[in-house]
Amino acid sequence: MLVHIKEIVKEARKGNYAVGAFNIHNLESALGVAQAANKANSPAIIQVSEGAIKYMGLKPITHIVSTIAKNIAANMPIALHLDHGSSFDSIFECIDSGFTSVHIDASSLPLDENIKLTKRVVEVAHARNVWVQGEIGSMIGGHGNIGGKIKDIPLAKIEDVVKFVKETGVDTIAAAVGTAHGVYSNEDIKFILLSDITKKIKKPFVLHGGSGIADAKIKRAIKEGVNIINIGSDIKIAFCQTLVKNCLKNKKETDPRNLLRPTIKAVEDIVCDKMKLFGSAGRIKAKEIET
Repeated sequence: MLVHIKEIVKEARKGNYAVGAFNIHNLESALGVAQAANKANSPAIIQVSEGAIKYMGLKPITHIVSTIAKNIAANMPIALHLDHGSSFDSIFECIDSGFTSVHIDASSLPLDENIKLTKRVVEVAHARNVWVQGEIGSMIGGHGNIGGKIKDIPLAKIEDVVKFVKETGVDTIAAAVGTAHGVYSNEDIKFILLSDITKKIKKPFVLHGGSGIADAKIKRAIKEGVNIINIGSDIKIAFCQTLVKNCLKNKKETDPRNLLRPTIKAVEDIVCDKMKLFGSAGRIKAKEIET
């Protein structure tokens, strides 16, 4: 069922676990996330990027997610979120379409400009009962990139994060703490920085770049106060590797559904594993939803 993201985050903070925010790119990946939520008895945040919206169209995405949440994951809380929104147009269109959370990523701008732009988004979004995620410290890399090292991973400054949160009024905060989009050998989490941030801001913390981080460090990050963990690359990689393998095995297949069907299960398996890792698995009981 489709719910406001605040309901999911509220329970995660109370239960000291994290909720996965899973990037989808098509019908199959959306189905994979929903089926994983059912299998794991877990809440989930389904998020889309501006690239996914350009590819699928905003209305189709919104209807697909809402329909899947209502019919496939009817007993599991599902929230719809915009990931890395960069323009007012895309953010406001998502608000009008029923998203309960939007991410304004102005982290590449100077701090004062980031604050000014984010604050404007917050004012409009809050008038519509929509949460806003802000970002400090630009996330580098690329979703789906695998292997090697990435140079000069940015780190947020604690004083900038505190100032940003205080002046913008964002509901959730993403700050650069050593991770990157993609999967790289030198990614890390600077736990002293993370701990300082979570202790001082008292806002739900969103960890971007969760795909490239070891499980033990993810568990430690949750103990340090991470409430939402973004997963994009792992889904892309599982989907594409499964599709390529199936196409090579079935070169004469002419029904695209037969080629695509295994990708749903591949996404489901990855997402289910993440839900168990994050501690969100088993948190939802169907009878609690139905009453």
